[in-house]
Amino acid sequence: MQGQPGPQVQTKDQLYLNGERSTGQDVRTQNVTAALSVANVVKTSLGPIGLDKMLVDDLGDVTVTNDGATILAQMEVDHPAAKVLVQLSEMQDKEVGDGTTSVVILASELLKRANELIKNSIHATTIMTGYRLAMKESIKFIKEHLAVKTEKLGRELAFSVAKTTLSSKVFGRESDFFATLACDAMSLVASADPDTGKMRYPVKAVGVMKQHGRSFKDSVLMNGYVLYGGRAGQGMPRVVQNAKIALLDIDLRKTKMAMGVSVVVTDPKKLEEIRKREADITKERIQLLIDAGVNVVFTTKGVDDMAIKYFVDAGVIAMRRVKKEDMRRLEKLTGGTMLITFADMEGNESFDASCIGHAEEVSEERVCDDDHILVKGGKSTRACSILLRGANMHLLDEVERALHDALCAVKRTLESASVVPGGGCVEAALSIYLENFATSVGSREQLAIAEFAQSMLVIPKQLSVNAAQDSVDVVAKLRASHNAALVDGSKASLRYTGLDCVSGNIQDNLAAGILEPALSKVKMIQFATEAAITVLRIDDMIKLNPEEPQQ
Repeated sequence: MQGQPGPQVQTKDQLYLNGERSTGQDVRTQNVTAALSVANVVKTSLGPIGLDKMLVDDLGDVTVTNDGATILAQMEVDHPAAKVLVQLSEMQDKEVGDGTTSVVILASELLKRANELIKNSIHATTIMTGYRLAMKESIKFIKEHLAVKTEKLGRELAFSVAKTTLSSKVFGRESDFFATLACDAMSLVASADPDTGKMRYPVKAVGVMKQHGRSFKDSVLMNGYVLYGGRAGQGMPRVVQNAKIALLDIDLRKTKMAMGVSVVVTDPKKLEEIRKREADITKERIQLLIDAGVNVVFTTKGVDDMAIKYFVDAGVIAMRRVKKEDMRRLEKLTGGTMLITFADMEGNESFDASCIGHAEEVSEERVCDDDHILVKGGKSTRACSILLRGANMHLLDEVERALHDALCAVKRTLESASVVPGGGCVEAALSIYLENFATSVGSREQLAIAEFAQSMLVIPKQLSVNAAQDSVDVVAKLRASHNAALVDGSKASLRYTGLDCVSGNIQDNLAAGILEPALSKVKMIQFATEAAITVLRIDDMIKLNPEEPQQ
């Protein structure tokens, strides 16, 4: 008995955990530090003069980018609280497409200030209530005072929004060219919703292809959906007018017996018949398609030489190994249906003509060194494709990300029909308004609302720091203008004052055409507040030790 250790003395609040537990202020400080370190990574990439980040992954692949969501997604953050911020930027990217950097910076600033308040013995719940109240007031204020309703949506407006989004990207000053591309692409894919009558602008209907070579000024917009890859056989026609398209998820190769099926043959002559029948099954299937009037076939599986021969004889374009996502787009575009089998209820094989999709023209075009199939003039919806050119793949990837942001921004503007001035204008206005609002709140939430107002200024500050300006000076000027607009009714036009990052002056950003979708700002404030509150709620962290492998 004497070899065994004595019983463990249990101290107060000791959990028998295989791990460690940290509580209270320790956890909060840890979480806030983690969130701040994430924000510090993307801080310098904010704004039109933001810098790029170079990320090298474990395989040595290099990504050079300015897009907040891409930077954070590639970083593989380990800390649980920092992960909240990474998911936050992903969310902003999904919902709005732009503003991924600012949402992370704002959330981390809110956390930092909340932590200071907690150190001054103000309860976390009070801060959360104050933040929620400030968020609601902010959104109300944006909608009532800052958002500019644009009923007659001119093309200039969409162009300004796209240009503002692109100005912070890799090509900076060359943003006019791509802003025009984004606006043209969006106007091509516009369609009215049959139920509500509202216009819809699906971003996914714009296909983006990348080919390196030439300069990015040589990028072009193609009217039609482009598929990567050429015809299955060289004897097929290059162009088919009034295309009738069959979309198949069926193998058009010589039919083989399924695995595990064994056929016992007594007469060797029968072997030849089996081989012939295997070939005939595919021939019959192809004949079904040709009899239905199909002249273009897309399949996700293979097409072998024998099948190609029949297609060439019938003058049909066939394309094999089409991606499933391309198939889904083609279904929408041509009004066709993808078939996974020819079998019908009677047990025979048949092809229903109602599954055929229609397009004005299907053609094969050679772009650079690769063949592409172009589907023009779909029956039900429109689609277009943008072919990006550039010196190397890093640049092309970055241009694609920038273009995606611009397309999303144009979509949000055209669908929600309201814009706000950019360049720190909204944040400065909210900061002044919330400070005044805080003094009217008689409870202890006042402190949290005042801190929320201060946090808002982190965006204009960071914009001016990135533009190599004196941030204290610039923000003071900006606040003075917004204060005048709020207090003095005759100076109401000053409420659109924002930063011009290039010259470092302040200007009327509504007149200067520096605009953002109102939705982008509203969502940014909502998401940042929610994320800050999620992290603030945590006051206890229990981390279990990994299990040791059994010997």
